[in-house]
Amino acid sequence: MNPQDNTIDKNQILTWYIDDVLNDKQPKNVYAFSQAHQLDEAEFYNYFSNLETIENYFYDALFEATLETLQSSEDYELYPAKDKILSFYYTFFENLKMNRSFVQHSIGSQSLKDLGKLKGLRKGFLEYANHLEIEKIDFKQKDINKASEKVMAESAWLHLLGTLKFWLNDKSANFEKTDVFIEKSVNAGFELINVSAFKNVADFGKFIFKEFNPVK
Repeated sequence: MNPQDNTIDKNQILTWYIDDVLNDKQPKNVYAFSQAHQLDEAEFYNYFSNLETIENYFYDALFEATLETLQSSEDYELYPAKDKILSFYYTFFENLKMNRSFVQHSIGSQSLKDLGKLKGLRKGFLEYANHLEIEKIDFKQKDINKASEKVMAESAWLHLLGTLKFWLNDKSANFEKTDVFIEKSVNAGFELINVSAFKNVADFGKFIFKEFNPVK
């Protein structure tokens, strides 16, 4: 390929990188990667600063693709907050499924909470969550309400990480248990936020107990 080919962009480089990794051709450095794809090393730096930032971009692009899919639906904007977040989760994990082998390689058994490559995803998701019109408890004090909103945002992020970890360990057909996890956990979360009945909370608790304490 001609190094100046105008088809080269971040997505093309990402595609090359994923193919290399999954075919046991993990590049040692930018020079080796560029040589393998007949790309000038200087051209590579027009898009990424190093190989690690390619993986950062993968998760950012996955998030953006999820939002684009959701926003392409006229009905989505009419959904209540809970249905919006459920739609986000189902779409996001469907996109993850199409790239599961790479995600397993990229994340593996690492601690998700401290994983630097997910920083862009975290920022985007928190912004998304903060713009959802979720009914919250009014504590009648500005400082307490502000602190509550921050706790809710961080809890939403930890929930996404927890769901990602569950999905990586899910061995059910078509990852059906992850779908159940998403539905029950989101329902339970909204029950707590809205201080209503605890039926969904108990239902989710039973599901988690069963998954982590299987009958011998």
